[in-house]
Amino acid sequence: MASIGIVFGTRPEAIKMAPVVKQFQDSSWETKVIVTGQHREMLDQVLEIFNIVPDHDLDVMRPGQSLSDMTIAVLRGMDQLLRQTSVDYLLVHGDTTSALSAALVGFYHRIPIGHVEAGLRTGNMDHPFPEEANRKLVDHITSLFFAPTAKAAMNLRQEGIPEGRIFVTGNTVVDALRIMIDPEYQFKDPQLQNLAFKRPTVVVTAHRRENWGQPLVNICAAIAEAAADLAVDFVFVMHKNPQLQKVVKAHLSGLANVHLIDALSYDDFTNLLNRCYFIVTDSGGLQEEAAALSKPVLVMRELTERPEAIENGFVRLVGTDQQRIAAAITELATDQPLYAKMTQGENPYGDGRAAVRIKQIMMDYDRRLKQK
Repeated sequence: MASIGIVFGTRPEAIKMAPVVKQFQDSSWETKVIVTGQHREMLDQVLEIFNIVPDHDLDVMRPGQSLSDMTIAVLRGMDQLLRQTSVDYLLVHGDTTSALSAALVGFYHRIPIGHVEAGLRTGNMDHPFPEEANRKLVDHITSLFFAPTAKAAMNLRQEGIPEGRIFVTGNTVVDALRIMIDPEYQFKDPQLQNLAFKRPTVVVTAHRRENWGQPLVNICAAIAEAAADLAVDFVFVMHKNPQLQKVVKAHLSGLANVHLIDALSYDDFTNLLNRCYFIVTDSGGLQEEAAALSKPVLVMRELTERPEAIENGFVRLVGTDQQRIAAAITELATDQPLYAKMTQGENPYGDGRAAVRIKQIMMDYDRRLKQK
C-alpha cells in the first residue's frame, strides 16, 4: 500500500482538490491531507462542506505577511512535517504559494510530485503575478503532470516535458461543481435569500494582485456606470482582504442595484453562479466554472492562462479600462444574439471524472515503479 500527501492551502485549491482527496480516501492508499492554512476561514468552510478533516495543518497565515513571509512559513512547516511523516508521493495544485513551497520541499526530500492543473500559461510573468512564475517553477520539479486540457499539455511539451509524464485529465473543478449544484438549493446568506432573481443578475468578483490600486478603482467605476443604465442586479462578492473591501465599498455602497456581499460559502457561491445571467471577474478559476455552467464571462485582465474558454466562446477579455468594461457589460446585458453565442460552446474542461483519472494514473505509476 502506497501513501500520498495531498497539499493545499487556499479556498480554490481546496475546492479543486476535494474530489481528489475523496477518491484517494476511498482507495487502498494511505491518504494524508496537509493544509497550509493560506486562506484560513475560507479554507475551513470548504473543508466542512466536503467533510474533509486535515491530518496536518501548518496554519501559516498571519496578518499582513508578505509573499516571502508566507513562502518561508510553508517551507519550514512542510520540511518539519516531512522529517516526521513519511509519504511516497505528494500532490499539489495549481499556482499558489502553498503549491510552490510544498513542491519544493517534496523535491528536496526526493518525493515524486504530482501537479494537478499543470501546464497553464499566459507567457507573461507579470500576468498573473506571482502565479505565472509559481506554476512554471512547480512544473520543473514535478514527476507527473495532470493537465486539465490539451492546450495545457501542449504547453508542457513545448517546455521539454516528456510525453510519458503528461496526462490530460480534465479539470477537477467540474467534479466539484457536480457535487455542489442543486436546482432546489436554498441560500444561506441573508442577502441572497432576499434577492428575488426576477431580473438578470450579474456576479462580480475582483481580487487579482496585479489589479490592486488604480485598476480596482477603474473596475468599481465601471460597475457603477453600468449599474446606472441597466435594469439588472449586480452582486459584487467581495474578497476577504480589508483593503480591497475598502475600495469597493467607497465606490459602490448605496447603489440600489449593486449588492455588496462578503465572501460566500462555496455551496452558496456555486449555486449563485448557476442562477446568474453572466459573470464579470478577474479570477482564473471562475472562467472554468462558468464554462462548465454555460455562463458568459467578461474577464477584467489583459491575458488569460485559460484560452480554451475564449476559443469556445464563453470568455471575453475586457482589461481594466473603465469605459471598456462598462461598454462590454452593457453590450452583453442588452445584445441577445451575443449572449446566446456566448452560452452555446462546448465545455472544454472535462466531464467531471478528472479525480478518478488522477487516482488511476497515480496507482498505475506506483505499480510500474514497484515492478522495476
